[in-house]
Amino acid sequence: MPKTKPCPCGLPRTYQECCGRLHRGEAAATTAEQLMRSRYSAYVVRDARYLLASWHPSTRPPRIDFDPGLAWEGLTIVRTVDGTPFNRTGVVEFRARHNGGELHEISRFARVDGAWVYLDGDV
Repeated sequence: MPKTKPCPCGLPRTYQECCGRLHRGEAAATTAEQLMRSRYSAYVVRDARYLLASWHPSTRPPRIDFDPGLAWEGLTIVRTVDGTPFNRTGVVEFRARHNGGELHEISRFARVDGAWVYLDGDV
């Protein structure tokens, strides 16, 4: 992704300065919402390695298969519950728009060895 391209997660930074840092392993998510945003961006840029690494070991699939016809177009965070640097769990409700409609999910996150990971979600 070009260095000046806006981050897909919707924050006012470039991809390289924002979620790209997490994808490259240069930084770690400090909140459940930051992890959620970085995972959304990973779907946009099709970074299966990051998605699997940020998935809870008990619910992680063996692989990620991207739909070649699906294009992610925008993310809206609806609400967050806990998920701060002082919590062990968190919930992020979001809406992710794509060329075929919208995904509305309430995602659950937990800490594993101090790192935020995606546990599961209700669509």
